[in-house]
Amino acid sequence: MNHHPHRPRSSLGRALERASGTITHWSGSSWAFALASLTILVWVVTGPLFGFSDTWQLVINTGTTIVTFLMVFLIQRAQNKESLAVQLKLNEIVAALEGASNRLIDIENLSEAELDVIHRHYHKLAEIAKHESDIRRSHSIEEARHRSRAGHKSHPRASHGPLEAGAACEPPTAPPPTQ
Repeated sequence: MNHHPHRPRSSLGRALERASGTITHWSGSSWAFALASLTILVWVVTGPLFGFSDTWQLVINTGTTIVTFLMVFLIQRAQNKESLAVQLKLNEIVAALEGASNRLIDIENLSEAELDVIHRHYHKLAEIAKHESDIRRSHSIEEARHRSRAGHKSHPRASHGPLEAGAACEPPTAPPPTQ
């Protein structure tokens, strides 16, 4: 049975996902800020009633520590979800654009070293683009290779394009998705 890797499989998992989504959304609201401000105000006002005791200070320290601890996980969850959504949208755009390099689909799963190789390659393409007269000219990996091999004359270094001059900048193919 194939499950989406991020989809909870149990009813408890689905309930936790809904609860964390609701809490994440609410915690970014003006009401949440108002409640936090009111809590601090009440704590400050009650200070004289408790003689600014160690227990009075411990209450706010413990409360803020617990809230901060839980919020770290909620913020990370929200960031993971948003990052995945953005990656999927970018993958759709890359897949839909004619001339775009399909090697960039699922690029976020490459290692940092592989990403660095691709970054250096695109840096070289940016250098070529600075000297192009047509700002609409595409510089995908495949087109750069083709122009480089064909001896395209639009750039003084075209015969030494980024893939021939720096063969180490050949982007790796993305690993197949794991099931």
